[in-house]
Amino acid sequence: MYDRVLYPTDGSDGAEVATAHAIEVARRFEAPLHVLYVVDVSAAQSTDAYDRVPLDATTEALAGAGEEIVDRVIERAAESGVEVDGTVTEGTPASTIVEFADRDDVIVMGTHGRTGLDRYLIGSTTEKVVRTADVPVVTVPMTEAEVPDDVPNAADGDPT
Repeated sequence: MYDRVLYPTDGSDGAEVATAHAIEVARRFEAPLHVLYVVDVSAAQSTDAYDRVPLDATTEALAGAGEEIVDRVIERAAESGVEVDGTVTEGTPASTIVEFADRDDVIVMGTHGRTGLDRYLIGSTTEKVVRTADVPVVTVPMTEAEVPDDVPNAADGDPT
């Protein structure tokens, strides 16, 4: 049914929860898994303004972190017998993810991002991908047991 499973990750807790699901979808459909990490150039630019670090150095550091994240997922998928490869690229995450998706793909991604409200509401990147992708998008929410202790509980009315 699917020629490839695209798994975008940012290495956050929410993305890590989706890793097993992406591997399982690839295994069940006997489809290769493509792991994608997008170095958010807008985040690198805002970091540069505060830290006075050259943009190239910031982007390079983010790309290095992305390589480590992609390598960890590749290792897990390979251990499960799934054909897997990965890409680290620069761009705006949502639009880059959509651009990477081919017409016979399915995108599997976590609903929770790295910061603030995105931790327990659908992440802004995920929401944009769902709205703009021309292929199916499987979103994997974190269960309450998987939410780290330092994340406020939305059910308690604490939006911070």
